[in-house]
This record gives sequence, C-alpha cells and structure tokens, in this order.
Amino acid sequence: MKTRILLKIIGLIIFMPLVSFTQDLDSRVNSKEKKEFNLKSGEVKDSLQLLEEMTVTVIRAGSKTPTTYSNIDRKEIESKNFGQDMPYILNSLPSTVVTSDAGAGIGYSGIRIRGVDPTRTNVTVNGIPINDSESHGVFWVNMPDFASSVDNIQVQRGVGTSSNGASAFGASINIKTNSINRKAYGVLDNSYGSFNTWKNTVKAGTGLINGKFTLDTRLSRISSDGYIDRAESNLQSYYLSGSWHNKKSLLRATVFSGKEKTYQAWYGTPESVINGNYEQGILAYADRNYFFGSDRDNLLTSGRTYNYYTYENEVDNYQQDHYQLHFNHSFNQKLKFTSALHYTRGKGYYEQYKTDQDLVDYGFSPIIFSADTVTSTDLIRRRWLDNHFYGGIFSLSYDKGPLNLVFGGGVNQYNGGHYGEVIWAEFSSDSDIRDRYYDNDAKKVEAHSYLKGSYKTGELTIYGDVQYRHINYSFVGIDDVNGSIQAVDQTISFNFINPKAGFMYDFNKRNNAYISLAIANREPVRRDFRESTPENQPKVEKLTNLELGYRFRGSKLMVNANAYLMHYNNQLVLTGQINDVGGSTRTNVDVSHRAGIELEAGYSLTKRLSITGNLTLSDNKIKQFNEYVDNYDVGGQSLIVHTNSDLAFSPDIIASAGIRYEPIKGLNINLLTKHVGDQFMDNTSTETRSLDEYTTVNLQVNYTIKDALFKEMTVGLLVNNIYNTMYENNGYTWGYISDGKRTVENFYYPQAGRNFLVRVLLKF
Repeated sequence: MKTRILLKIIGLIIFMPLVSFTQDLDSRVNSKEKKEFNLKSGEVKDSLQLLEEMTVTVIRAGSKTPTTYSNIDRKEIESKNFGQDMPYILNSLPSTVVTSDAGAGIGYSGIRIRGVDPTRTNVTVNGIPINDSESHGVFWVNMPDFASSVDNIQVQRGVGTSSNGASAFGASINIKTNSINRKAYGVLDNSYGSFNTWKNTVKAGTGLINGKFTLDTRLSRISSDGYIDRAESNLQSYYLSGSWHNKKSLLRATVFSGKEKTYQAWYGTPESVINGNYEQGILAYADRNYFFGSDRDNLLTSGRTYNYYTYENEVDNYQQDHYQLHFNHSFNQKLKFTSALHYTRGKGYYEQYKTDQDLVDYGFSPIIFSADTVTSTDLIRRRWLDNHFYGGIFSLSYDKGPLNLVFGGGVNQYNGGHYGEVIWAEFSSDSDIRDRYYDNDAKKVEAHSYLKGSYKTGELTIYGDVQYRHINYSFVGIDDVNGSIQAVDQTISFNFINPKAGFMYDFNKRNNAYISLAIANREPVRRDFRESTPENQPKVEKLTNLELGYRFRGSKLMVNANAYLMHYNNQLVLTGQINDVGGSTRTNVDVSHRAGIELEAGYSLTKRLSITGNLTLSDNKIKQFNEYVDNYDVGGQSLIVHTNSDLAFSPDIIASAGIRYEPIKGLNINLLTKHVGDQFMDNTSTETRSLDEYTTVNLQVNYTIKDALFKEMTVGLLVNNIYNTMYENNGYTWGYISDGKRTVENFYYPQAGRNFLVRVLLKF
C-alpha cells in the first residue's frame, strides 16, 4: 500500500503542475517580496523597524539558525484569509494536517504537524505563550479572524528554538501581530459562502501621529451553519493596539478578544452511517447502543452530516481576552532589551442535556415516594472553566560581529476554576438551581530562563541554546472523573533542562547545510493527573530531536530538504487501560519515534508562473504497545501486546503540489492539491480502525485593482474540494469483547464536499 501511495504522490508532484501549493513562491524566490517580508540584511532599516522586530527575533529562527522552519508573510496570510480558522492558513506547509469538527474549517479546528497532536505544539503571539497551561492545547475558535491582525508567522518543526511556554514536542507556531503603519488606513473585508457562512471585518489605523504615536483597531464577526447538522458557529472578536516610540524605545499595548458560541459536533459520525450500510450496519449500531425514538430517527435519516446532539442549546459558550504590554529598548547597536507583561482572562461553559443520570453522581439524594424510589433523572448541566493567566517575560541580546547572545526568561501563573452546575432537572431532589456538583481549583506557576547564542567563524556558524524550566502545579477540590465525583487533590513540581546545539555551513551565498540536536522535557497535562492518583502518576515525557537539512536559494529555484529523527522516552499515549480511579487515561510507553524526510521546492518558470510542492515521508512507531480492551465476558480487561506498531494519526505520506499563475496584472490564480495518507485512529496498526487516505484540490482566485474607486479593491473566490471528494480527516475508536466477539465502534468527522467562499476586500 505504501509503495502505491508513494508512486501516486511522486506522480502528483511531477506530472500535475496544474495544482497549487498555497504558499506563494513569490515570498520565497522573488527577491522583491522576499525583501519586503524578511527585511534582508543590506536593507536600510529605520529605528522603528528595528525596535519592532526585537519583539520576536529573540525567540525566532533566522537564516543562520540550524533548525527546520517555514515563514508566512502578511501578503500570503491576507490572500488566504476568507474566514476559516488559523490552521487552514497553515494547511499548505510541509508535514501539516488540519481538521474541523464542523466540517468546513470554522468552529472547532485543529492542526497536526509531523503527526503530533496540538497539545505538543508551542504557540506564541508576540512571544507570549498562548497554550492553555493545563491542557497544553490552543483553541483557535477562541481567536476568530485573528489572521486579520497578523503580520507574519513562523512555524518551526521539531523542538525548534521555542523559549517561552511549554516545550515544543513536534512544532512551534510563532505569530507576530500587525506591524506599525506609518499612514492612516481603513479596511472593509467581507466574505460569504457555503453553509450560510459570513465574515465581516472592519479595520482602521491612525498612522503615525506626530511621528511617535499610532493606534490600530479591528472588529470582526464570523457566522456559519457548518457542514455537520446543527454545527453552527457565532464568533465575534476585536483587536486594539497602540504604540509610542522614540529613537531608542518602543512601548506597545495590545488587546485582543474572542467570543465564541458553537453548537457541539464533538460526537462524530458512526462508521456505519458514513458507509451507508443500513441493514447490517446502522440498525445494528442503533440496537446495541439502545437508540430509540427521535434519537433513532436522527441516526437513520441524517446521513454523513449526522450530529448526535439534538438539544437546542447543546453549545460551547466561551470568551477569552488577551492583554499585552511590550517595551523594547536599544541601548546601542550591540545591546538590546525586550520585555512584556501579559494577562489572559477566560471564562465560559459548555451546556449538555443528559438523560437517565444517577442522582448520586450529582450529590443529590434519592427521592422516596410511597411506592417507589427515584434514583435517576434527565437534566441539563453546564461545565465551567474560569481562568486567569498572567506574567512577564524579558530578553537581553548582544550582537557584535560574529557573536550573538540572548539571555531571557519569564514567570507565569495560571489560576483555573473548574466547576459544574445543574440548571434544570426533571427530578431535582434536594438541589437548588446552579448547585455545583463538582468544584476544583488549579494553580500552576512556571518560571524559566534561557541562554542562547551563535558564533560565525568563516563559513561555519555554531549555535547553542539551553533552557531551564520550573513548574509547580496543584489542584484541590472534587472533580468529575469519567462520571464519578472524586477528590483529586494533588501537588506536583518539575525542573527541566532543555539543551540545543547545532552547526550551519555556508557553501556559498545560495547553498548551506545544517545539523542540530535538541532535547526537550515536558510535564503531563491536567487530565493525566486528574485521572490518576499520586501512586500511579505518569512520568515526564522526553524528546531527543535530530535535524539534518540543506537549503538552496537561487534566482528562480528554491529547495529545502531535511531529515529528522524524533526519539521519545515515556511518550504518553492512550492504551484503553482503566487506571485505579476508573479513568481511561494516557500511559507512558518506553520507546517510540518519528523519523522522516521533508522535501520542499519551488520554481519560477516565468515572472507570472511558478510551481511549488512539498513531500513528507515518515515512519512513526512504538516499540511495544500494550492495548487493553474491556472484556465483559470475564468482567475485566484483556491485554493485547503489539510490537513495532504505528503511532495514531501519523500518516506516512503528506504531500502538496501546485501552481500560481498571474495571467494579467492583479489577477492571481492558485490551485492547491493536498494528499494525506492512511492514518490509524489508535496505536495498534489495525486497518479496521483507520482513516482512509484522501486527496483534495482547492482553487483560489484573487483580482486586485489599485487606485480606482478605492486605494485597493480585491475580489476573491475560494473553492474548496473542487472534485467533491467525500473524506474524513479525524476520528476516534473504542470497543469491547462480549460473547467471545470483539465489537469495534469507529467514529469519524466528515468533511464538506465542494464548497465556496467569495470575498470583497476594500482598502482606503
């Protein structure tokens, strides 16, 4: 199978130039645009540019950093931003797979890089950590239309150079918000498309006032019915940034907020519904899972857009506000200082209608009637998250001749309240509305420092980096652990040292090669601790990452090639095992790895026509994996040992290929083909528990007219999945043994067939 897929992908890249890779080749090989984004050495920079760059350059990889990364500039981000979530703007990057619960890229979406789940990807905005302190995840739905306020993005693969926040265990995404605009401006950006999708954005800025002050603002609204039934999203956001500067200092305050209300589509669609197997599949699933009445009708009639949830207010309702204050100061050309204070406030809930719930699980007393005792009830509950995250970071950089040094660090604290309340019950017993049936408070303090530097001698650049992290995490109270209310008081501390080292050799101005070795350690997430006791706490994960790469930059041709090995000790994976508190939590596996090659190339055939592509071939294995399956025949669990099995959601082939064509000035046509190979939904390499390979083709057309009625007007069209491929890019699986037979329940997240978005962008 792998050979067949490999030949298919190679053929796709070589023989299908009429497919597009959405990264503009212009931003990679066209010297004019490359100069605009990278501000290459040799360009004269004024003090404001230098001061602003300091915010992120101290944590990012540069052209002489021996690590693997991709850059996306403002022009490319703007051209792709039709309203879909941030992961879809990054979809064309090497080794990248994006997912969407609602099926159309708006609402809950995710991104995996090199097969690594989002909780292992370090995300920063202007150097400030964005990952949730407890789950380590980033919920892009809380940052709707954030791309409209982004200047550029760097995505590093592997451990990378991440200095702030949790250790990158597969990738890091560094986002820089809008640059300071010297001239006043206004922007209206509106999109409409399939599934009644709307995006409305208004942006404005004052430009430089008296040569020192600026103010930029944005208001956005995105709504969509979603591809999946009832999976609508209603998203609002704003962005506000003000700055002051003189020749040596820059003070900038940035506030951005997102409020989301999304109907839940987390359940997925059963495999039998996807396959349309009515008699032996759907009916059998309904019978063994006790679907009757309206629930059964919903299952039998919905098709691949099936949504298990039918309660009218089965929603996720959350708001997250971010406050950042940055101060940069240049003592002289050699010595520079950056600092930032930050505060993130998040609060919200998801609401659920639950049937036949045991009263005792909610702290309610049974209701005794003269002839009967009521022990269960239908109810509506809300599960709340109420959190605060605040702290500060700093860096001091020294740059003289061949030597560059950066010393930095920071302290952050997270306070998180977790509680659940019942807002309605058929039988309320002795409860009052909004009684909290669980209530748990968490506190996490993280302090870190790092020292990194590079030294250039002749054609060789030597790089070194070491980070120290201290974490103290505690939570007290009672919590809902797999439907059971339990005391979960724990306190845990960690101390990590994460070193990195590498070399880069410049053969000439166009060719260089690099090698780097990095070690990263990271703590388990909240769920790992909550669903365990101090006696069976998971171990710390450790990653050793080796990167070996080559880069070529010509006047028309760009080539990146690298090989990587990511060797894990004690990686945490789901095994199905039930632990001593009844939770099916993650378990450490002794040895596992991800290894592969990543190839990326672009060629400018003419000034108006360019082709690009990338290919990842990888091997992702667990040396020994112990699978645990509920066995109802014996009343316990059965153990199945797997050796050299595949890591879940880690396709061995990911590829993109494409073309960018400008037939006339201002008209850009981009065609992207993306192929993702087979993926297993667990770690057993079982074909019947997998996601099939899929290939999609997307068309993007933008036509821009300048200095007509407006300073600039762009009319755009985005057609996703133009060949109407029916595919699934995410899912989960579980099963059990009964009557000597194993039953497997697979659930998938179907993605939309052919769909479109049209756009009108006006600049003043």
